[in-house]
Amino acid sequence: MLSAPRNFFVGGNWQLNGNKQEIGNIINFLTAGNLDPSTEVVCAPPTIYLEHVRKTLPSSVGVAAQNCYKVPKGAFTGETSPAMIKDVGVEWAIIANWAKVGHALEAGLKVIPCIEEKLEERESGKTEEVVFRQLKAIADNIKPNQWQNVVFAYEPVWAIGTGKTASPAQAQEIHVKLRKWLNDNVSADVARKTQIIYGGSVTTDNCRELARERNIDGFLVGGASLKPDFIQIVNARQ
Repeated sequence: MLSAPRNFFVGGNWQLNGNKQEIGNIINFLTAGNLDPSTEVVCAPPTIYLEHVRKTLPSSVGVAAQNCYKVPKGAFTGETSPAMIKDVGVEWAIIANWAKVGHALEAGLKVIPCIEEKLEERESGKTEEVVFRQLKAIADNIKPNQWQNVVFAYEPVWAIGTGKTASPAQAQEIHVKLRKWLNDNVSADVARKTQIIYGGSVTTDNCRELARERNIDGFLVGGASLKPDFIQIVNARQ
């Protein structure tokens, strides 16, 4: 049950990168690339380019906001609501704050909530405590009929942009524990079907080895998603 196959999912988080010309180059290689049709691909440009990217990317590639706010409107300078995101045709949001998950789902977005782990937490043996606390906070904001719109991303912060990487075995171990928590605290069906992707410095060098792990259902990719090599990461299970 815990290692049942699920569709592969690869998200490209462009972070604070890109102008229209550079984004055009990314769209060109995504359009021309031979993307594995069995893998769901979602790209997250900076907010100001969301509508432009949605209009120019092939419809087979999803688009995500990198963040969203927890209310539909109001005096919140600089924020973007899920309703605004949907209004420009975007269907996903990456969410690092559990308090935003419930409203985003209610507004009709699909969400990629991030579960983070710091190096000091791992070294002090608190990994399970830390990730389970975050997972519970997120799960408490998801209604039974909304789980199909949720893809979790496990992000060991210590392996992002530091040159350190979690081994496939380390990543698999946490994914198995997260899935078991879902089984024990939500339902066996949710645990079996929910995708849990890995977001810790995924590159062309390590993607295939990571993809061989049965409980790693894909990746959330940062800087590597800005380069043509991203196609290789998307196709890591081929």
